[in-house]
Amino acid sequence: MSNDIRIKKGLDIKLKGEAEKTLEQAIISNYCTIRPEDFHGITPKLIAKEGTQVKAGQTLFFNKNNEAIKFASPVSGKVIEVVRGPKRRIDAIKIEADKSQAYFDFGKLDVHGAKPDTIKDYLLASGCWPFIKQRPYDVIANPNKSPKAIFVSGYASAPLAADLDFALQGKTDELQVAVTALSKLTEGHVHVTVGKHTNSPFLELSGITLHTVSGPHPSGNVGTQINKIDPINKGETVWTVNPQDLVIIGELLLTGKFHAERVVALVGSSVEKPRYFKTLIGSEVSTMIYDKGIAKDAHVRIISGNVLTGKQIDPDGALDYYSNVISVIPEGDDYEFFGWNKPIFNKVSTSRALTFSWLNPGKKYDLNTNTNGEHRAFVVTGNYEEVFPFDIYPMQILKACMYEDLDEMEALGMYEVAPEDFALTEFICVSKQPHQKIIRAGLDLMLKEIG
Repeated sequence: MSNDIRIKKGLDIKLKGEAEKTLEQAIISNYCTIRPEDFHGITPKLIAKEGTQVKAGQTLFFNKNNEAIKFASPVSGKVIEVVRGPKRRIDAIKIEADKSQAYFDFGKLDVHGAKPDTIKDYLLASGCWPFIKQRPYDVIANPNKSPKAIFVSGYASAPLAADLDFALQGKTDELQVAVTALSKLTEGHVHVTVGKHTNSPFLELSGITLHTVSGPHPSGNVGTQINKIDPINKGETVWTVNPQDLVIIGELLLTGKFHAERVVALVGSSVEKPRYFKTLIGSEVSTMIYDKGIAKDAHVRIISGNVLTGKQIDPDGALDYYSNVISVIPEGDDYEFFGWNKPIFNKVSTSRALTFSWLNPGKKYDLNTNTNGEHRAFVVTGNYEEVFPFDIYPMQILKACMYEDLDEMEALGMYEVAPEDFALTEFICVSKQPHQKIIRAGLDLMLKEIG
């Protein structure tokens, strides 16, 4: 099989507000907030109650359904609030960070001489295991199952995504020790993908199977790459890890300290000076967005993540656990008179009916959050297949999820997909159906009924 992956189906959404390749230290956040909802399918059992003093790396809570999976504090400080929802559900844990950070010392680990079980126990005890996700179901990996392969996407193709080549500069040693450790946890390969004409530090690593990917979004999605490299069949499991999470794992192995650092891209047409910040997981986004970022009275939507798959957060909210992008775009709560019945020059569309974005593929757009239509029944247009590069029927699998037919979901390839794989079909959907929500509900049903 060729290591050159070429994706033809997809759609590049070119937006204004790409981050300049300049890196600044964000204002040190006084508070750190961890939300269990970032870890889908986890039932948290709290260890650090209000008033507890913790070091960076110490356990805040663990998964009630699998007590070995622990979740660490990104900072040292005092737990000042546990926010609870209905039925005393834990919605957030807020920590007041110390001015001088103290780290729990897990001790260095020599990965070359360590056995697989030793590495696994080390990652579980240190709180780094939540960085490892699995397909199927797109949840935190089950440590009791061995994957047939591990995938890392070193190429980001989403709109205004952080440039991973820039964000990972100088992190070759951390990446190398992390992939060496992970390679001992699988009998298969550690597959790493990079873009063409790249200067990625992944090019310098050993012990990996390197692939080059090209084509429109979602070519950078790890699900697309799995589908083209080693598709998942029933009964099989693969693991995925984000590149910046690999750096955290690598630094832990080299130093014994859980250093939850993120290089975050502040992007979007509503940002005065889009650029990169160095910060910590769970930091307040206000430490980045108001410094030559956006006006405090601006009518915008702040998204932790990219515009297709990220979560809307408040201006006083926190960076979520897995995001390396903060997107700020205009709030779309205004409507155009007869907008459906006149030529459109300032929006992206896959259709050529009164739309002209296809005439200028390099143009960048200032799009807002308006869905430009209302929710309605599925309309069969054939457009989904134009942007969906999997060997799967997207509309059929969406419908199977809606009427909860497990046999049909299995037959159509549900084991391979995750919600982010349907972000583009949701974007172009004339029916305004919530594709990612539908797929997430289908995966949850399968996990509950099939496991």
